[in-house]
Amino acid sequence: MPSRTQIVCLHEGKDGRSIDPLFIRALIKALDPAWIRPWEGSNVVRTVACGGRSELGKQVASEISACAAMGSKTTLMVWADLDDDMADGDSLVADMWNTAKASGVSRQEFDNVVFVFAKDRIENWIEFLETGATKEEREGPRIKFPRQASDAAKRLAEICRTSQKIDLPPSLSWSCKNWKRLVARMAD
Repeated sequence: MPSRTQIVCLHEGKDGRSIDPLFIRALIKALDPAWIRPWEGSNVVRTVACGGRSELGKQVASEISACAAMGSKTTLMVWADLDDDMADGDSLVADMWNTAKASGVSRQEFDNVVFVFAKDRIENWIEFLETGATKEEREGPRIKFPRQASDAAKRLAEICRTSQKIDLPPSLSWSCKNWKRLVARMAD
């Protein structure tokens, strides 16, 4: 297990206007991966607001390079929304790969990125985690209270930790597979 890691999470939205960083931090804290240490100077989760999806895609290449320069087991996570112009997570990954490749990123570096893509918005996942149902073809209801995002993230962590057999929405199922890939890599 690495002695020092950092998880860098790029996400859509503007600082202070998005629930994404709250959901991300609450989820990772609740999952409590063994390689994240709570003391100062050790392991951290850093969220970076990137505006819209196109700005996020452009920042992926520079952040991959920054993570590689940091060394250790720095992991880049990219959180984005799958809008109507993208059929599924694999389509958005391919789009981001084309942008990263044009910036000189190697395939090996790109393959180390963990992608987490919610269909339409993370609010769909929160709706599912609160009610047990969501329709990913429409935007979930806006979150009124930050605690909703935090509680939903903790619920998702509980599902992941206990390996509950639940029919997850397709984008959440796809994203969970990517998280499990990170967990397996960090266990080495």
